[in-house]
Order: sequence, then C-alpha cells, then structure tokens
Amino acid sequence: MTITLLFVILFVLLFFGVPVAIALAGASMLFIMAGPIPPMVVAHRVINGVDSFPLLAVPFFILAGNLMNTAGITERIFGFALSLVGWMRGGLGHVNVGASVIFAGMSGAAVADAGGLGAIEIKAMRDANYDPGFAVGITAASSTIGPIIPPSLPMVIYGVVSGASIGQLFAAGFIPGLVMAASLMIMIAIFARRRNFPRDQPFQVSLLAQSFKRAFLSLLTPVIIVGGILSGAFTPTEAAVAACAYALFLGLVVYRTLTWKRFLRVSFDTIETTAVVLFVVGAAAIFAWILTSNRVPEAAAGLLLALSDRPWVILLMINLILLAVGCFMETVAAITILVPVLLPVAVELGVDPVHFGVIMVLNLMLGLLTPPVGMVLYVLSRVSNVPFERCVVATAPFLIPLVLCLLLMTFVPAITMWLPTLIYR
Repeated sequence: MTITLLFVILFVLLFFGVPVAIALAGASMLFIMAGPIPPMVVAHRVINGVDSFPLLAVPFFILAGNLMNTAGITERIFGFALSLVGWMRGGLGHVNVGASVIFAGMSGAAVADAGGLGAIEIKAMRDANYDPGFAVGITAASSTIGPIIPPSLPMVIYGVVSGASIGQLFAAGFIPGLVMAASLMIMIAIFARRRNFPRDQPFQVSLLAQSFKRAFLSLLTPVIIVGGILSGAFTPTEAAVAACAYALFLGLVVYRTLTWKRFLRVSFDTIETTAVVLFVVGAAAIFAWILTSNRVPEAAAGLLLALSDRPWVILLMINLILLAVGCFMETVAAITILVPVLLPVAVELGVDPVHFGVIMVLNLMLGLLTPPVGMVLYVLSRVSNVPFERCVVATAPFLIPLVLCLLLMTFVPAITMWLPTLIYR
C-alpha cells in the first residue's frame, strides 16, 4: 500500500463520519497489514505516543476547567469583567472577550470556554436584547483565545510531539493572546457604532471594587498557574495539578458550591474527555510514525522548498495548509500528524520551533470556528439553541481580525518570541 492510498482511506473514512481516532487507527492498521510490518507495531506506537510525562497535564487541566465551571468560578469572573468594561458601548461584547482572557489563564481549552463561560455570556447578552447571532459569534471568536494564553492543552500536545519547551510555548502565547483580544474588541467597537449598541451599565468604582472582592480568589487562579510556570516554581504538569487543587479548595471550602455529587459528575466527564484525547493522540502517533518512517516529511519539505525560495511565500503556504486541515481534522490529531511534516520545513526557513508552535495552534483554533468540524460552533449551537448554519454566518465576520492576527504573528516573530527570550534565554 502506498502513502497516497493511506491518505485516501483516511479521508474516505472521515467523509463518512467515522470518528477521527478510529479513522486514523483504521487507515494505519490497513497500511501495516498490507506490508511486511508486524501488527504488534500498532500497540508499540500507541503506547509510545501516550507514554509522556507532560501529557499528564491534559487530564488535570481538563478537570480544572470543569471544576471552575461547576463551582461557579466562571460566574464570578463574568461579574468582574462586566463591572470592568460593561460601561463601554456594546459592553457585554467587550465583557465576553475580557472574561475569556481571564478564563484562558485557567482552562487552556476553547471548548471549555465555549461550553462553560459561553453559556453564561450568551444568556446575559440575550437578556440585554443583543442579537443572538452576534452573541454566538463573539463568544465563538473569543473562545479561541483560551488555547493561546497559557496554560494551553494544544501547546502541551505540540511540545510533546516537537520536543519544544512547554514553558517557552506558554510564554510565547501570552502576548499573541492579548493582541487577539484587542483585535476582537476593536471589531466589537465597529459593530457597536454601526448598530448603536447600548452601554450596558455605568462605570462605578464601588461596583468594580465589590465585584473584584467577590472574584478575588477566583482571579488568583491564573496568577498561580501562569506565575508559577513562568517563575519556575513548578512545571506545566505540576501547574495543572495546582490548578485542580485550588479549584477544589474554592469549590468545596470557600464557596461551598461544589457538592460531592457534582464532583463525581465532573470527574466522570473529565475521564471521558481525557480518554477521547489520548485515544486521538495514540491513533495519530501510529499515523505520524508511518509518515516519518516512509520519509514523507523530507518529501514534503523538498516539495515546499522547490515551489519558492522566499521564506514568506512558504510560510504563507504552510498557513493555508494548516487552515485547510483545521477545517476537517480535530486539533490534537492535526498537531500529532503535521508537526513531523511541517516543523522541519519551518526550521529550514529559520523559524524557531516555539514560534512555529504558536502559528500552528492559532491556525488550528480558527478551524474550530469553521465547518464541517467546527467543534466550538457545535457546542455553542447546543447551549444557545441557535441553528448551526446561523452560528457559522454570525462567526464569519470575527474571523477577519483573527486572520489578521495570525498573519501578524507569522511575519513579526518578535511579538511571539519576546517574552520567552526574556524569561528563558
């Protein structure tokens, strides 16, 4: 069986709705059975793919995000963001972005942001008579900030596959995440002026102080996680454990909003999500090993470098490839498969692996906002009762500032690399 046939089988399985992990594992198994490679290789590659200490951060960050949504921490964050920027025209739109930036420093997952914080944001905007489509669109766009600002689950996966420092990847995502937030707020300001959006509440220092006091312990969560990692107090994996412990402390002891029944439900949800993620990682590891052993990365690098000798042209082509893949493939699988193929090309062009990690993750996050996969759109369609097709149309305008941010991060590496260079190099 040839590599071309391997990809044909994979895309046929995906076209007929086979889950990504099963499609990857099935296509790989057929390729191995058709050749001289013993089938036992499948088990070896799956085990090697998930046998990584940094991957322990995945279930803990998932659990931390679920605990924060269940324990009411997200509601306190939303209240603080409302008192901080709700006075601006189109205030709840700005609150949406601000709350996502704060929550990004806790969960590291776009779907957790959309499913937990997004439900609160959309309800508040609907109650204030905002158009449901606009509410869904800005919620979807702002949720992509989560995996860029540290901590970040996709960054952890990229670091495991590429061998890049996860601490440096976390530091590299901080400024790009803030730039994304600023670009979305500019877009909201444009919408607010054209549609004459209201100012949702007057600015009051007393109200800000009250909401800050109510949310203070919740707001310490990103400080503990990000500050601990950047200061070297603990590793990203240890930071994930610290986030879980702190969320449990707030939910069980301080706020007393987390009952044992809720905790069990959150634990089972975390186990289910973690199993799916690791299944995808293991299946993608087999697929990536087949590509590497058949020298596909070298062939892809040679093909791209033969098309042009200008680095900016090749980087633009890589972005287009990643955007296209993100529309059809789940983020974890795409990272595991494409890093061995595209990272050598980027390094050949002089792109730092940490910088390339931010480029790749940002590209794939845009895929969460585009059909046919568009996981964030499906989640928001469910929590908002807005048809999926309307969610797609409403989100489209917010792709403009996000794509501009992507191009900025790609061609101005100083934005991404300044902080990791300052801290680690």
